[in-house]
Amino acid sequence: MLSKSVIKYIQSLQQKKFRDEHKVFVAEGTKVVGDLIKHNAFQLQAVYCLSSFYFKYKEMLPEDQVHLINEQELEKIAHLHTPNEVVAIFYQCSVQQVKEISGSITLLLDDIRDPGNLGTIIRTADWFGIKNIVCSKSCVEMYNPKVVQSTMASLGNVNILYTNLEEWIKQHPNIPLYAATLYGESLNEKTAVKEALLLIGNESKGISSSLIPLVHHPVMIKGFGNAESLNAAIAAGILIYSFQQRLI
Repeated sequence: MLSKSVIKYIQSLQQKKFRDEHKVFVAEGTKVVGDLIKHNAFQLQAVYCLSSFYFKYKEMLPEDQVHLINEQELEKIAHLHTPNEVVAIFYQCSVQQVKEISGSITLLLDDIRDPGNLGTIIRTADWFGIKNIVCSKSCVEMYNPKVVQSTMASLGNVNILYTNLEEWIKQHPNIPLYAATLYGESLNEKTAVKEALLLIGNESKGISSSLIPLVHHPVMIKGFGNAESLNAAIAAGILIYSFQQRLI
């Protein structure tokens, strides 16, 4: 049986200040938790699960970190409207870094605020083999529960760095910077590339004015309807796909 203090602790982790304080984050649901444990990208602190989850993943679960609970207890600690077998707590990465970016596609995110968008972007990047994402400090936190859920466990497969984006770009002047804009060349006109930085801006405001002068190649995703703009996650997916096709 879960104590009141444990329930309060897990519930508190829905707030960023407590996640930062304890250096942990929460994941929920059989698919997300199971894959995060299997990939072993984050150190596990504790698993609170129904017996159905336990017997499914028993071989991968450290016995001293497993707490079997009932459905009523799961409802108290779960954030999802429909709790699904398990809530797990993982330690955050102690160091944020991106690995070698030369000869590859690196995604840059400027002021992405919507958790669902960031989670979808991370998942899309993982699907297309993007290993590094560099976020401005104003982007939504990668450990936000909605981000974690929408990544569907891709959170552990991509290197993510939060930094001063302007300074970071200036440190890599030799890699061409492409930015999704409402002007510029059509994606269809782009030729092969050896490496690239792909910049996606804020959902409503676009790319920050301080970053625009640093862009080498503004590119446009040509539309055929009447919508004013694309969702940031959709734009990122189209841009990533297009440039991965051109990577040599």
